[in-house]
Amino acid sequence: MTVVFSRTGAVVLAVFALVLVALGGPIPDSATAQTTDEPQFLRLDIDEVTPSTVSLASGPVVSVTGTVTNIGDRDVEDVWVRLQRAQAVADSATLRSALTLDQAGYDTVGEFEVVSDRLEQGGTEEFTLELPLRSDLTPSLNITAPGVYPLLVNVNGAPEYGGQARLDDARFLLPVLGVPAADEVDADTDTSGPTSLGETSLGAGEKDFPAVPADLSSPVATTLLWPLADRPRVAAGVPGSVTDPVRLVDDDLASSLAEGGRLDGLLRVAEDAVANKDQVAGAMCLAIDPDLLATVANMTRDYLVVADPSDPIGDARPGTGTDAAIAWLERLRALSAQMCTTAVPYAQVDLTALAETGNASLIESALDSPARIIDSILGISSVGSVVWPDSGVLTEKAAAVIAANGPVTALLADEAVQNADPGAAGVRISGVDGLTAGLFDSAAGAALAAMGDEPQTPSYVPDSSRYTLTDDSTTARLQDALGAIAWPALSASSVTTPPAGPNSVVLAPPQVWSASADDAAQALSMVSTLMRSGLATARPFEAMIAAAAATATDPVASLLTYPEQAITDGAPASVVHEASAQMPRLDGLEEAFVEDPQAQLTPSAFTAPLRNDMLRSMTLAGRRGPDPDAAAVDAERRSTEAREAVDRMFDSVTVLAPGGVFTLTSEQSPLLLVARNDLPVGITVRLHVDVPNAMDITDIGPTQLPPRGSRTLTVPAEISDSRKIEVEFALTTESGLSLGSPTQVTVRSNAYGQVLAIVTGCAGALLLFLAGRRLLHRFRGEPDPADEGYGET
Repeated sequence: MTVVFSRTGAVVLAVFALVLVALGGPIPDSATAQTTDEPQFLRLDIDEVTPSTVSLASGPVVSVTGTVTNIGDRDVEDVWVRLQRAQAVADSATLRSALTLDQAGYDTVGEFEVVSDRLEQGGTEEFTLELPLRSDLTPSLNITAPGVYPLLVNVNGAPEYGGQARLDDARFLLPVLGVPAADEVDADTDTSGPTSLGETSLGAGEKDFPAVPADLSSPVATTLLWPLADRPRVAAGVPGSVTDPVRLVDDDLASSLAEGGRLDGLLRVAEDAVANKDQVAGAMCLAIDPDLLATVANMTRDYLVVADPSDPIGDARPGTGTDAAIAWLERLRALSAQMCTTAVPYAQVDLTALAETGNASLIESALDSPARIIDSILGISSVGSVVWPDSGVLTEKAAAVIAANGPVTALLADEAVQNADPGAAGVRISGVDGLTAGLFDSAAGAALAAMGDEPQTPSYVPDSSRYTLTDDSTTARLQDALGAIAWPALSASSVTTPPAGPNSVVLAPPQVWSASADDAAQALSMVSTLMRSGLATARPFEAMIAAAAATATDPVASLLTYPEQAITDGAPASVVHEASAQMPRLDGLEEAFVEDPQAQLTPSAFTAPLRNDMLRSMTLAGRRGPDPDAAAVDAERRSTEAREAVDRMFDSVTVLAPGGVFTLTSEQSPLLLVARNDLPVGITVRLHVDVPNAMDITDIGPTQLPPRGSRTLTVPAEISDSRKIEVEFALTTESGLSLGSPTQVTVRSNAYGQVLAIVTGCAGALLLFLAGRRLLHRFRGEPDPADEGYGET
């Protein structure tokens, strides 16, 4: 992180620095710093901190190894580094804000040490800084009590054509669980080795600086969520099938599931905790994404990887991760049978966006189906009645959605509710019947989210504590996480009176956690160390949820808070609008499908992938990471492909008119049409006719079309005009949704209609008149005038 001074102050300090350099003196604490709008010359990275956690068993010296790299456009001379310390973290918010302090806030300083007399462009130099924890004779960190301490490494240098300046710094947290006993440090003392616990006992003799252990009288009850999730990988726009293999947008999961991959590592760390019967295993609960689990289950069979994610039904190649998926899934089945497991909302869907759609089937797929998927694939009974939003925050509308079917506990960041007591087991949410909240530590959650090669800043982190995570090395970010994990236990041990409410903490990494196996193991090891040392105890996830649910009868309730950043990090508005528009169409189409007990492919199985595509398009995975724009583009693509797939389904059911022209032999002749269904499931349709007044069509009622088949429709018609008549036919569902494209036909009739009836009537009347006249003349014996001249020669 680069500390920014005002431009005027920087000039003054630069002049002061040049004077001191000319006199051969070191740069003072307030040496000028590079401002962010000036060229950057050096980058400082922390590579290793020893010990990463100070305890009674540690050595009395802290060693920091790092690298200085010249990233500028000129050489830099007189490159010096120095280790500095700020005051111990006093509250949870300071765990992050201390990392953005001005350099002057790190007022306990060591001596400058030379890294390089001249560092050329592109050059890199390693360094190691050491400072004792305590000393009266030499510069030290002056750490005299357990706590979490912010440390800073400051690098100064003189770029060509410029003066000496502070060119970069790196900050990290150092957790101190106990200050080890030590002798006074001098130039001849070797302090690099560890001090055993026995050396602090009476048998080891007196030390110049006695050990300072933490207060173990108030251990913090700790619960740890262990997420197994990944960004959506299934290609969008492909309906369900019994025979076709699943299609993925890439084969990255194959590497992640294989040995050494991210998901393999997270699973292995949890397996080790259970295998070693570590106390921490009782505090852990696997939080599994049903989308990931279903995808892995599909990968255990043959699967395909599409050549172009924008063409999900186009060319594809066989996937390579089948063996890795089989092995990983079997390991997960074995592990989940031995420890707490719960499901998270489908595909890290944005619950605020989900609530905006208001679609019941989409909500059911996101919130109710995950537990069924987890239980079905793993063969377990997961912990239910709990919802963990990926964002860690909720709007009141989203809260009402998740509590609509009965009492439920949401797992939220402690920053997501107002006026919650620190360490409270849970709170009742105001304005939402049946909703309680278990609260996780937001500072620890933010630090855990920053771990790994794809660090992210959660939406609940306030603006004042946000900074560019990639400016820090993975080692520095790991140190921050270790400090944040340790702080609740150390703060509980430092108070003189019991805290208000239960002394407890919930640790919640992000659902898609990019931590490597080694880093995740170190984070878990910190929790284990706290428990072994007596600073923490294990609290099962089920107990934490039960305690939170018990607050449903509390007289005091807390309001939800929803930060502006959560709106920025949320699903794109266009994607939410598309889901809102398409879901009623998809639901209506599914209602029209015919449920056939003999068919392998059910209507719900056929439409479920498209419904899941809608959820995946509203995922929060990647929205808070290094490249949120790419995540937004991916969401738009998924949304578009899902809409196009729904359009194709509607277009697959249509009505045809052979020849397009009908000639009726009478005024009541039937019309013969063909209704065709190209979908793999049967569907019930109705025939909609747009006909002029001269023609009357009889409604033939609902008609079932077989899967991938057609049916002839005999449509009674009555026409009262001999002219050509244009008639439009179309198919709809029983609910009125239009299917396919309308068909225009021309109807001709050989019947004369009303004119023929009049002529026939008149001719009949004339015939009766003439016949009657002849009979009358014959009755009178008179010759008929019409016979005059008949028979004359």
